[in-house]
Amino acid sequence: MDRADQGETMFQFHVAVRQWFYDNFDQPTPTQVDAWQGISGDNHALIAAPTGSGKTLAAFLTAIDGLVKRAEAGELDNEVKVVYVSPLKALSNDINRNLQHPLSGIHQYLQQFGEDTDAPALIRAAVRTGDTSQSERAKMVRTPPHILVTTPESLYILLTSESGRNMLASAETVIVDEIHALVASQRGAHLALSLERLQVLCACSLTRIGLSATQEPVSTVAKFLIGSSQEKKCLIINSGHHRERDLQINLPGLPLSAVMSADGWSEIYSDLESLIEAHTTTLIFVNTRRLAERLAKALAERIGDEHVTSHHGSLAKEHRFSAEQRLKGGAFKALVATASLELGIDIGNVDLVCQIGSPRAVSVFLQRVGRSGHGIGQTPKGRLFPLSRDDLTECVALLDAITLGTLDQLFIYPQPLDVLAQQIVAEVSGGEKSLDELFEQFTGAAPYSELPREKFDEVISMLADGFSTRRGRRSAYLHLDAVNGLIRPRKGARLTAITNGGTIPDQFDYDVILQPEGLKIGTLNEDFSFESLAGDVFQLGNISYQILRVELGKVFVCDARGNLPAFLFGSGKLRGEQTP
Repeated sequence: MDRADQGETMFQFHVAVRQWFYDNFDQPTPTQVDAWQGISGDNHALIAAPTGSGKTLAAFLTAIDGLVKRAEAGELDNEVKVVYVSPLKALSNDINRNLQHPLSGIHQYLQQFGEDTDAPALIRAAVRTGDTSQSERAKMVRTPPHILVTTPESLYILLTSESGRNMLASAETVIVDEIHALVASQRGAHLALSLERLQVLCACSLTRIGLSATQEPVSTVAKFLIGSSQEKKCLIINSGHHRERDLQINLPGLPLSAVMSADGWSEIYSDLESLIEAHTTTLIFVNTRRLAERLAKALAERIGDEHVTSHHGSLAKEHRFSAEQRLKGGAFKALVATASLELGIDIGNVDLVCQIGSPRAVSVFLQRVGRSGHGIGQTPKGRLFPLSRDDLTECVALLDAITLGTLDQLFIYPQPLDVLAQQIVAEVSGGEKSLDELFEQFTGAAPYSELPREKFDEVISMLADGFSTRRGRRSAYLHLDAVNGLIRPRKGARLTAITNGGTIPDQFDYDVILQPEGLKIGTLNEDFSFESLAGDVFQLGNISYQILRVELGKVFVCDARGNLPAFLFGSGKLRGEQTP
């Protein structure tokens, strides 16, 4: 495609946006051209394209262009116009960092082109997740960003709090990234209801844009994105998931059995060491946090602590951010991760992805391998390491499915009533609602499109009546006016909704506090912390720590100074066991 062919597509953008784009890219990808031609206020859009095809920029540039034109006309107020929803906090932070580059670059061009006029307002983006500090949240309320980057859980909280609702009421576009990771789960049903609540809150008809690299059937994902609303059509931009890939299975010299032997693990470590040395940057995926710590420790003993570390959700956000940035900067030769780095986070140029054990799904493996060769014209490279005979069977079937171009079939999680109850309390906590309008609103979400009215009424009755215990009736959060068909909140309903929302399992974790610095370096699960004693040594983030004392919700530790751990992260005692 030459620039003459792109002229009509790029001409729709403001001159500052076009100038920035061509200063940073040779030409748009076919996915971007199709998206820019189709995305408009009259359509929703689902962009299905392989990793590295520029689909995130395809969605954002249209939204940014609209903000730029408003800014130049002096019509851009301090209001949220675009809401970007990501299933991972790390991905949200990464998108926000990557947004700063085009926003600042476009603003510089706007200043150059508008020399005779006042400089247009700077378009601002901000992140709102569980990691966002209270000061940043307060700043966001005082001066809302034009682009709000968030997660499904934080979106729910914003929709439930008064200040959050005021901030979101001006939104016009919502972008849901990695949508395939949400469709077939309760978390997806939770988000679908939040999108319907956001639509009712907003003054205009929201334009919904979904992004995913691996999804099938596409029509199911489109239905999940837009719900049962027929006000707008959903334009499907499907570039497929086929691309050239370098994929192989790595087998140990010893025969595989029901479990991997210690000798087999030694061979895996040797193979990984060789692969790491043969590549610049290697990303290693495992299926559990415990294995991430074990593998990082074993590799650190072979290639050096300074060249490898682990990355998972129980590590402090500072450690995770540092690991991502050091990997991106080339400081690490390898990073061992769980699903925390599975989705489209920008972690720089990765040469090779290794998957330890079967990933259990074709789309998961493609997503993980796509972290390598993450760019236009590059080839992803992946190696599968089966850990048992069963694993080998799955890995062979997985590669065969990829060769045939077959993906896992997605389905929409049907009518989870616990999620419905959460969202009803959250929505009603803001004030009195009509039962008929509430039912119509919530059945607009795809997972609840066929919800019977009697089931809905039963959930309402449960929330209004509560249930009996030996200490009396409890968990009655709403007042039901059955005569007039109205529902209103009881005292404390909003606080209950905010503090008990979401579908991610709520496991109580103890904060790990490094002494004497007083820094939080991660978390440990409750059982592990409760059974630990002062003096025990465990490993977290590829470093050994010694427990000083355990208090309610906190484990105080110091550097173990080279002492071998008797514990590995999140497990029981392993002394005397064979370490894989």
